[in-house]
Amino acid sequence: MKYFKIIFINAVVTILILLAFFFLTKEKPTTVQKKSNVLLQKQNEPKIKTVSADQKVQAQQSIENSRRTIITETVKKVSPAVVGITVKEVRQVAYRTPFGDDPFFRRFFGDQVFNKEFTGLGSGSIISPDGYILTNDHVAGSADEITVTLSNGKHYSAKRIGTDITTDICLLKIDAKDLPYIPFGNSDDILIGEWVIALGNPFGLFEISDKASVTVGVISATGMNLTPVDNRYYLEMIQTDASINQGNSGGPLVNSIGQLIGMNTLIFTAEGSNGNVGIGFAIPVNKLQKVIKELKKNGMFERNFWTGLRIHSIDEGIAKYYKLDDTKGVIITDIVKNSPASKAGLQVGDIIREVDGSKINNYETLKGVLQNYKTGETISLTVLRNNEYINIKMNLERRP
Repeated sequence: MKYFKIIFINAVVTILILLAFFFLTKEKPTTVQKKSNVLLQKQNEPKIKTVSADQKVQAQQSIENSRRTIITETVKKVSPAVVGITVKEVRQVAYRTPFGDDPFFRRFFGDQVFNKEFTGLGSGSIISPDGYILTNDHVAGSADEITVTLSNGKHYSAKRIGTDITTDICLLKIDAKDLPYIPFGNSDDILIGEWVIALGNPFGLFEISDKASVTVGVISATGMNLTPVDNRYYLEMIQTDASINQGNSGGPLVNSIGQLIGMNTLIFTAEGSNGNVGIGFAIPVNKLQKVIKELKKNGMFERNFWTGLRIHSIDEGIAKYYKLDDTKGVIITDIVKNSPASKAGLQVGDIIREVDGSKINNYETLKGVLQNYKTGETISLTVLRNNEYINIKMNLERRP
């Protein structure tokens, strides 16, 4: 027992000596080390950078530049050449008396007719610095009074140079010079899916701010042949999802570099609605230029030609007889002697499938396509004869 106590006391003393030695020999940080630790601590702290006034201006300018795109720059360039059009037209309106169905009263009084003034709104594009303006026939073609409002707020009385109901194109002129205008593009160079901008005067909003309303979309389709409306033929139309509403008719459809590629003309609407559903149509600019040239020169687009053809749309029976894959095209049923068709070498039984590359679906399509030509022009017909396709040229001679 005594021996155990001695061992325990020696162990405790040894531990105490070791602890004393550790604390006495522990290295204290030098002044240099202290400074180094302070610097490391400061480096880890978040830095606060002072921004100068010039740097703030540059940053703001960078943000501003990022908002300016090719679309906004094009709108800025094109908008001054877009106009609002207000028309007044006097029409005769028949009024039937409450006893109008009574033979006695109708004998003595008949239907009462009186003149009534109608007002309409539309859009237009300035296409030359000397004041030529393009719009639709259904906007200003039969108007008695036409007023054009420019983006600078000035109002001009416009003269109708010429109009063509068939293509729904009307050319106006105002007495002004050095006007901003929209240059023509090429509708044959349009890309499906490319950005386009529609500008105009929807619902008369142009009158509020003297500025065109702008909508942006893409080219949805080209070469669209639509059903005729009121003797107007809408063929080879451009389809876009850029919003077009009432009052936009006659306004420009431009590409992203500010070239006129079409004229906004009509829309498809949902049943029971007059609003836009994302399907609008524009007349292609190449057709516009052809008609404008004739309107400037003659005030009209002359179509006093004849073909001498008697045709019929292809039905299921005809398609089966001729072993056709579809019912597209028209078949020639008769040809007048000494007519342009006879001189061209066309024959009864020939099936016309195309005219100058435009596909012919039926009688109405061929009738509409021929409206694109004037007297004296020559057209190329793609004809199916004896199961072979041949091309035949025919001159559109003046009607005798």
